[in-house]
Amino acid sequence: MATDLVARRVFAGLIVLSIFLLALVVRPFAKGFFLAAVLAGALYGVHKRLTRAFRGRASISAGLLCFGVIVALLLPLTGFTAFLVSEAVDGMRFIQETIRTEGVEGLTERLPGPVRNLAERMMDRLQVEELRLDEKLQEQVSTQGGTAAKAVTGVVAATGSFAFQTVMMLIAFFFFLVDGKRLVEWLEKVSPLKSGQTEEILLEFRLVATSVLVSSVATAGVQSVAALVGYLIARVPVPFFFAAVTFFLALIPAIGAAVVCFAAAGILLITGHQWMALFLAVWGVVVVGLVDNIVKPLLVKRGLDMHGGIVFFALLGGLAMFGTVGLLLGPLIVAFFLALIRIYERDYGRSAAQPSAPATPPT
Repeated sequence: MATDLVARRVFAGLIVLSIFLLALVVRPFAKGFFLAAVLAGALYGVHKRLTRAFRGRASISAGLLCFGVIVALLLPLTGFTAFLVSEAVDGMRFIQETIRTEGVEGLTERLPGPVRNLAERMMDRLQVEELRLDEKLQEQVSTQGGTAAKAVTGVVAATGSFAFQTVMMLIAFFFFLVDGKRLVEWLEKVSPLKSGQTEEILLEFRLVATSVLVSSVATAGVQSVAALVGYLIARVPVPFFFAAVTFFLALIPAIGAAVVCFAAAGILLITGHQWMALFLAVWGVVVVGLVDNIVKPLLVKRGLDMHGGIVFFALLGGLAMFGTVGLLLGPLIVAFFLALIRIYERDYGRSAAQPSAPATPPT
């Protein structure tokens, strides 16, 4: 008969094996589950108020919040991506058709003034007719049709994968809202930590996640306002449209708000406004680009008991190590470390280990 020590070791090994297998099952949806948990923690207060308003119907409240996430974030991003893909396909089709019917000269005549003059000078130097550049360009466009089709197919596949992950995140978000309280109670019950420690760590995670999300939205708003000022000064066409695009792209750290400034500067450049294009490009780097590195750590720090320098390096380190999701993971990892240190000092440190002084006997 196995001893109690052997049985404990075998059981511990089975637990480790089950955790490993569980990680394999969860891995395809790990980012979605993580973002769902973060959103649920940040919006749990709103969920509780809505649940009270609907007389305890938590499912209706969670469903409304899921719909709000779709409307506020996913639909504009998906629509903007579809617009870019559609415009790229239409542009490629226009170039191909123009070269086939009118040749290179017909294409250059449709360019803006400064670009058209530059293209005509280049064509004169290349002697288009002698080199039969029309035929070569038509051949090149025809041969690249398959590559363009593959590129579009890749974009569609990536969009499908993103949509699938988003659906999984929304499903997890719904259940985290509805059953999040019971999940926390279950973790507190089965955790080997002392009573209250698990809940304290989870509460720290919730505070960090809320601060990072709120600061991200607020920083995107500040960046879009700063960019709008630059668009108005540079007289960019439809400046408020560009400001709206700046706001949504500012929420995606891998792209950033300054990219929109560069795109608008490119439009000004090809339309003959060189100095305004230069101003807008500098404005995008110096003002719009640096706002994220200054405003976001300050806003995150306001909701946390953490030094501003630590927040700054946690954001940058998380972004460098984990990509976009690192903007949440970086501060969460640092907050987890600091919470453990604080709990250890309080419950196991010297102050907790010191015996209370014996009472002085009366004389």
